[in-house]
Amino acid sequence: MKIAVSTTGESLDSLIDERFGRTSQFLLYDLEKNTYSLFDNKQNRTAPQGAGIQTAQNIINAKADVVITGNVGPKAFRTLNAGKIKVYLATGITVREALEQYKKGLLPEAQDSNVEGHWL
Repeated sequence: MKIAVSTTGESLDSLIDERFGRTSQFLLYDLEKNTYSLFDNKQNRTAPQGAGIQTAQNIINAKADVVITGNVGPKAFRTLNAGKIKVYLATGITVREALEQYKKGLLPEAQDSNVEGHWL
């Protein structure tokens, strides 16, 4: 299982980025192998529109099963949902903490978007 986490940095000890579509990068964590790689998203950070949809499509193409982020807009949520990717919400914690909480079943699963589109 692969988990894409929006992040402000390049390590497990970096904070979760509260933005989904406009985060500069994702940490793609492989639960089976306990390894991770970074997934660049800078091309969508300054996009005038469609950042959430394009980011969601990139996550689908990366074969992630789950996304952990702070906020997700309606179009991004629908795109992820269509790709059968579950979204979990976390803020104010590190990627490592978010992954541990996910493994323990403590992160809330988003049932819908939690912000309007074009959230910066």
